[in-house]
Amino acid sequence: MKTLEKDEPKEILIKNWMTHDAMWFYHCLQECGIERTNKINKSAVRAMGVIEIKRIQNALGVDRVRTFEDFKLLNDAIWGIVKGEFMRFSYGYPAKNVFRGDFEKCFAYEGIKQLGGIGQYQCGIFERIYGWFDGLGMRYSVSPQVSGCMMHTDGKCFREITFSLDK
Repeated sequence: MKTLEKDEPKEILIKNWMTHDAMWFYHCLQECGIERTNKINKSAVRAMGVIEIKRIQNALGVDRVRTFEDFKLLNDAIWGIVKGEFMRFSYGYPAKNVFRGDFEKCFAYEGIKQLGGIGQYQCGIFERIYGWFDGLGMRYSVSPQVSGCMMHTDGKCFREITFSLDK
């Protein structure tokens, strides 16, 4: 039997979670259609994000986010926990109180496209992230406001989130 390298268990768990998510979406799509599936998926993912961030906060011993520096430290730790090697995106902090994420390639876009539902797909990826911010009690605004899949409509995907911290 082979011994797993340090990061291999994490990668297997993340891939398994994403496969579960894809299979849940597929079966819901078959039963409910794309409109109801989008609504259920976005609600479920956002609610999961609220719970997930509480677990991460507890694991890291983070009580609250008071400053943008607090947020950046926690955000960097979050991505170290939840990001898989197959996820192709980058993020940064282009200005004070601003977080920007750019997707180079999106696994959700690729998967939903294979299912034939990309034209009506409502992105659930960012709902998870918004759930984190909601769970942290952070006030924020998002730009651009997107209702579908930006990767499908624009060939690229990004969001800038502006926080009300350090004011």
